Amino acid sequence: MTEMNAASRDRSRPPRWMAAVSGVAAGAGALGTAELLAGVLPSAASPVIAIGDLVIALQPPGAKQFVVDLFGEADKLLLNLLIVAVALGAAAALGVLARERPGVAKVGFAAFGLLALGAALRDPLAEPVTSLLVAVVAVGVAVGVLGWLLRRAEAATQPPVAEMPAWGRRRFLVSSASVIGLAALGGVAGRALLDRGRLSAGPGIGSLPDPVSTAMPIPAGAELGVDGISPLVTPNRDFYRIDTALLVPRPDLESWRLRVSGMVDRPFELTYGELVAMPLHDQYVTIACVSNEVGGGLVGNALWRGVRLKELLDRAGVQPAATQIVGRAVDGFTVGFPTVWALADEREALVAVAMNGEPLPTDHGFPARLIVPGLYGYVSATKWLAEIELTTLESFDAYWVPLGWSKEAPILTQSRIDTPRDATRLEPGTVAVAGVAWAPDRGISTVEVQVDEDGWQPAEMSTPISDATWVQFVYRWAATSGDHLLRVRATDGEGVVQTDERTEPAPDGARGHHTIRVTVT
Repeated sequence: MTEMNAASRDRSRPPRWMAAVSGVAAGAGALGTAELLAGVLPSAASPVIAIGDLVIALQPPGAKQFVVDLFGEADKLLLNLLIVAVALGAAAALGVLARERPGVAKVGFAAFGLLALGAALRDPLAEPVTSLLVAVVAVGVAVGVLGWLLRRAEAATQPPVAEMPAWGRRRFLVSSASVIGLAALGGVAGRALLDRGRLSAGPGIGSLPDPVSTAMPIPAGAELGVDGISPLVTPNRDFYRIDTALLVPRPDLESWRLRVSGMVDRPFELTYGELVAMPLHDQYVTIACVSNEVGGGLVGNALWRGVRLKELLDRAGVQPAATQIVGRAVDGFTVGFPTVWALADEREALVAVAMNGEPLPTDHGFPARLIVPGLYGYVSATKWLAEIELTTLESFDAYWVPLGWSKEAPILTQSRIDTPRDATRLEPGTVAVAGVAWAPDRGISTVEVQVDEDGWQPAEMSTPISDATWVQFVYRWAATSGDHLLRVRATDGEGVVQTDERTEPAPDGARGHHTIRVTVT
């Protein structure tokens, strides 16, 4: 009798593959619903984004460079897709588990909901009530869809009465595909709502006040006009973006404040209107990411407009013992750099509010960000800035320092060949070997190109805008048939020659000569 009951139960259960499909559809339904609600509800957290932020926060030393090396600026998309894939895989396993222990499967979905909620509550911009609502509804959708599809799967496995057996299976597959399709549409719509305006300038901001001091006009000869060379000023849409934000923060200007705090005599805060009403200054500055490989593209030059950091610090009254400036973003990210770096007479650090003549794009830090000439971004260029805190170098380590990156990180002297590209085939004759070189804020004095082992030859340099910006260079090479190696090196304004010793970007920037191979036929 027991064996007959067991056999009957086995016949009533759906096949494992149907249970797995049911779980995937339930998980997809939960994720799609959660993304849509996060896009609709004010300050609600997306579970995918929240868990991704948690993964980033828990990354081991070296993970950042490994991911950037493999995927560059696509790293955030990959992490999103990976989280979705893992979630759907776990949902498939819960679907199979529900054949035997449906109660445990429900608890499993609830546990994932709690994990997403816990991750969401780490976000200072997320609203706890709406984030809780998103988690509860998502778990409810998962449990409801799973139960509904499992019942359809069970019905599809029963002996047919007046219809072909395959019809029940088709209904199950159509139902599952419909749920997954609707979930995908909901997820895409929700992410679009979350991501709206990401590439635009600051929302609702018209023209900014004119600067009290403009940047020096671009001098004659600052651009060499070589095809394939990087433009002197990088357009906003092409400017690199490397940060820890899976979803670009969008502070509410009504409540946003810039605070100056810590070891100061007169702490204060400013609204956006008060900040842009201060004297604004224009300045061309080249900034670079420490993760940039030799010859890489994580570097750009722009015209920044903002308030001089020195003026804010003077207003606050920096105490003599304050040796570190910490920039805090609205999402909790931190940078830190020596106070003396910002106070040096020859250096003009900015709290920037505009980029290339328009309010900061949301991607690049609206409403305000730090621009500190000569320092890698991970120690200086806080986007979505909310606070400038004065403290000591010993008392605080900013975000990347505990993960193995150097605490002090001046940008190294670097150069890059833009044209010709590596592994290209050329015709004999005069070839323009051209690119850019930078060493902010020391400037570039010379650039040299080497063909094979024939010695270094001086390249023609463009007229620099300032020591804080990159320069273009070109070397007219009389190319002859054969395979050739082309190298470039720069000498900065202090006479330091770019080293040929290759190092990885970690912990304080990549070193070495950019080298390409070409074939002339």
